[in-house]
Amino acid sequence: MAFVKDFVWGAASSAIQIEGSPLADGGGESVWDRFCSIPGKVAGGVDASVACDSYHRYEEDVAMLEAMGLKAYRFSTSWARIDPRGDGSWNAAGLAYYDRLVNLLLEKDIEPYVTLHHWELPQALEDRGGWLNPETARAFARFAGMMAEHFRDRVRMYFTLNEPQCVLHLGYHQGLHAPGRHLDQRGLFSCWKHLMMAHGLSMRAIRAADAAAQVGLASTGRLCYPETDSAEDMAAAERATFRVFDDDWLFHHGVVLDAICKGSFAPCSGTVLEALAQELSKEDWEIIHCPPDFIGLNVYNGNCVRADGEGEAYVPRPAGYPLTALKWPVTERVMHEGVGHIWKRYNLPIYITENGQSCNDRIFLDGAVHDPDRIDFLARYLGQLKKCAETADIRGYFHWSLTDNFEWHSGYGERFGLVYVDYASQKRILKDSARWYREIAASNGASL
Repeated sequence: MAFVKDFVWGAASSAIQIEGSPLADGGGESVWDRFCSIPGKVAGGVDASVACDSYHRYEEDVAMLEAMGLKAYRFSTSWARIDPRGDGSWNAAGLAYYDRLVNLLLEKDIEPYVTLHHWELPQALEDRGGWLNPETARAFARFAGMMAEHFRDRVRMYFTLNEPQCVLHLGYHQGLHAPGRHLDQRGLFSCWKHLMMAHGLSMRAIRAADAAAQVGLASTGRLCYPETDSAEDMAAAERATFRVFDDDWLFHHGVVLDAICKGSFAPCSGTVLEALAQELSKEDWEIIHCPPDFIGLNVYNGNCVRADGEGEAYVPRPAGYPLTALKWPVTERVMHEGVGHIWKRYNLPIYITENGQSCNDRIFLDGAVHDPDRIDFLARYLGQLKKCAETADIRGYFHWSLTDNFEWHSGYGERFGLVYVDYASQKRILKDSARWYREIAASNGASL
């Protein structure tokens, strides 16, 4: 049994992680360029000034997609490269780079899925307050509208924001990611509000510029699956997925998706979020409440849950539980029941916009890159996704990532790609998993 007809098989990347040359041809500094310059912020003291050199080698990346027979590529456009001052003074040379990339993809019959903000906030806007400043939301809407107008005859699929939860949790709370801030709860709520407004304003701007465009958002957060198939455990896993706690409201699907899809908050009674939410006006909600055409989900792992009296409890993982190289747990059932919770709650088409694992990849003596652990991971997760697709509207799957790349504060120590990058030479090598994935895509998942 295969996935639905026209199921989308693709791979994903982001600008700051692969392009390099951020200041080339008039580009501007992003928050990540500034963050990398601060000693101790990135493992190994490295930065993204070269990364995979895709600014110059994008043709090689497209050739990798073509070699795998993939018909879709999710990538982000660097806001800072195109809008270096954050004021709408567009950098034509930066925009021309994406013209070249999009045109080549279309020539190769590969559909572009464009993410407009994958954390590449122009530093000029951060200097004016970043996501604490409501003007940042309006600046993003201006950027999104321009992009939709510019690409209206070539790009059909857009994501406004990628993982606003991580922008908040890692960037403005923990300080592990750019811009490296440690805000209090009120400051974090202001950033949340302006990110949600950015989605609403930008989605309206895209639709005004191109009525044929389809617009979504890529979300991440806690997903749960039941310990057993009992009705009690299944209900507990669903409740746990959407329950808001004081200590993790930032990393929660419902805090984003309930807001934009339902125009309300996920249940948060008794939490700090409940009090803060009272400050939102009717006019705020009118901007924020802007249901997308589809939902993107970035899924790596989840939590096993069992019923516990009237509530729910996490099931502890035993010693020696399987982990990826990044020490993330391998929990394939999250792709069935966990993703299913999102479908049930929002009833919107779903794309898996990121999924994959970091491995300790290397070039073997035979010149190849063998990664059986990644193949096993994908077989498990895709098998569970196929079960989910029997009842949910799952439209596509984008492997994270196309190539090895700059992995944020981990630098170059983690490899997620289907394509190995030898950073010294910038040579690309298809891993065994890339060839395996090619066969899965060619059979539309029937060979799983």
